[in-house]
Amino acid sequence: MELIDTHCHLDVDEFDDDRNEVLARCREKGIQRIVIPAIDRDGWDNLLALCARERGLYPALGLHPMFIDKHTDHDRADLEKYIESTNLVAVGEIGLDFFIKELDQVRQKNLFDKQLSIARNADLPVLLHVRKAHDDTLSAIKKARVQGGIAHAFNGSLQQAEQYIELGFKLGFGGTMTYEKASKIRKLAKELPLESIVLETDAPDMVVEGHKDERNSPEYLMDCLNALAEIRDESPEHIAEQTTKNACEVLNLPCN
Repeated sequence: MELIDTHCHLDVDEFDDDRNEVLARCREKGIQRIVIPAIDRDGWDNLLALCARERGLYPALGLHPMFIDKHTDHDRADLEKYIESTNLVAVGEIGLDFFIKELDQVRQKNLFDKQLSIARNADLPVLLHVRKAHDDTLSAIKKARVQGGIAHAFNGSLQQAEQYIELGFKLGFGGTMTYEKASKIRKLAKELPLESIVLETDAPDMVVEGHKDERNSPEYLMDCLNALAEIRDESPEHIAEQTTKNACEVLNLPCN
């Protein structure tokens, strides 16, 4: 089986001590490719260097909504410059976070619209971070007419999921669905067409049930695969084949 982790922050400090060992264990388990989305401008160069240094790592650059107070107009301008000179698989991690009340929603929307425009002009998919803001996000991407992307850590309604799918998006499912108490997410994972689902870990965050209170890791994508197979009563091999195909399709990656 070949698996793709479509959302993992392998570039952050939490992996500095054992990044090579983590990658080795991933490859042993068939997790051959990992998409690494950026958080802020400061991390771009390190992220790109990591992806250039290691096989199977794919970069995405963007300005994360949770750090809206940190982002500047110069950062946005740099994003356009980097896209022109760098081979990216997506613009991300971008989006809207209305869960944290202290984050300025107007500034978030303005930055999100600008990054969607950059993605559309570059003909790149987007990696979305969305919390308590799916309707606003859907409205923005409809207006922007981006080519599609992934709604990372999807936690909206079935109706919202169907709207994303109609707009060319895949829906990311990860560690949350490994918890039996996460009934809403598990119900979505069962009801949505498998052709619309991709797997992710969001490591080092959103740890899987079997490793509570630990740092999450891309090697735990196997836990997500097995959870989805159990939820859908389908074989892990079939889930792996289809979700890998989905990831390749939405991110324009070569598929074996």
